[in-house]
Amino acid sequence: MASTAAEAVPLRTIAVQWTRIGITGFGGPPTHIALLRRLVVEQRHWIDQREFEDALAACNLLPGPASTQLSIFLARRLGGPWGAVIGGLGFILPAVVLMIALSAVFFGGSPPDWIRGAGAGAGAAVAAVADLARPSLERATSRRRWIAYALLGLAAGALVGRYLVLVLLGCGLLELGAVRGLVGRTQAWAPIALPAAVAGAGGLGAVAWVAFKVGALSYGGGFVIVPLMQGDAVHTYHWMTSAQFLNAVALGQVTPGPVVATVAAVGYAAHGIEGAALAAAVAFAPSFAFILAGGGQFERIRTIGRAQAFLAGAGPAAVGAIFGAAIPLAAALRETWQFVVLGAAAIALLLARRGIVVTLLSAGAVGVVAALAGAPVPR
Repeated sequence: MASTAAEAVPLRTIAVQWTRIGITGFGGPPTHIALLRRLVVEQRHWIDQREFEDALAACNLLPGPASTQLSIFLARRLGGPWGAVIGGLGFILPAVVLMIALSAVFFGGSPPDWIRGAGAGAGAAVAAVADLARPSLERATSRRRWIAYALLGLAAGALVGRYLVLVLLGCGLLELGAVRGLVGRTQAWAPIALPAAVAGAGGLGAVAWVAFKVGALSYGGGFVIVPLMQGDAVHTYHWMTSAQFLNAVALGQVTPGPVVATVAAVGYAAHGIEGAALAAAVAFAPSFAFILAGGGQFERIRTIGRAQAFLAGAGPAAVGAIFGAAIPLAAALRETWQFVVLGAAAIALLLARRGIVVTLLSAGAVGVVAALAGAPVPR
């Protein structure tokens, strides 16, 4: 569907503009989408509003980070396959590099008390951010099934985060009407069984499996990566403590670019820079694969009834998982002042409608003051 004008956009222009958005895109997917729309629709008039909305709708039907996939698709629309690669890397790499650098500060060696205080303060507010996920009941064809899927996701996010991906897939298949043929479709789980078996051995294979779940098997928005990672990172492989995981999630929220870059912090905690690079590469590879393999037919995914039905089951489960993740996140807090910060963050986010980045940075500043004042800081 690419027009002649779109084909003429130089790769250099795509590299500069997409990297600019990757560096300045604080605030998560809503900010990224707004910046992309402003660039390609309002300022440069490379595509029209209808095409932009169709692309966004299609990206929301795919697993993985929707705003990242949208950035890759738009770059492909304007510059072909090489445009997709260059634009996607420009959007992603600033966040990954910054996340690795911050991970080296927070998780490498013994950081000073004020840095640990900043992490403990921002981390204390993370559970309130998780509660920002709002169910989209208006779009549900059956409210009863929507609630059932959400409750399954909530239980999985709170209790068995390591196996959340199976719950997401199961709810999607249930909505597709696959219950009758479930026994005869066990081969559908083969792609899951192999990497899961490799992950059981630990090491870099485990890092790759956790990252794959984040990049290819997550539904329902950026924050669903939290329950997908938490069980493995903290409880199964013990790569990081609960406090360090909260720090990693907070870093992913306050840095620019895609929130999925948080997986690099988990990879760093597991195996240093090598683990961080592997985790980032595996987590973002599916987004490139979806767009590059889909080619010019990508936009039509939004008209595929089976894709919409699957998401109608997996999406509510993901929303429930986000709420469920807030429970172990809050339970990971150890100090009294952290609970005060959590309460204040909940008021700021849910009642005062303050921005996520401002709230987390403010919580981090409180943590710095608490640490310098001699308050206990978790390690």
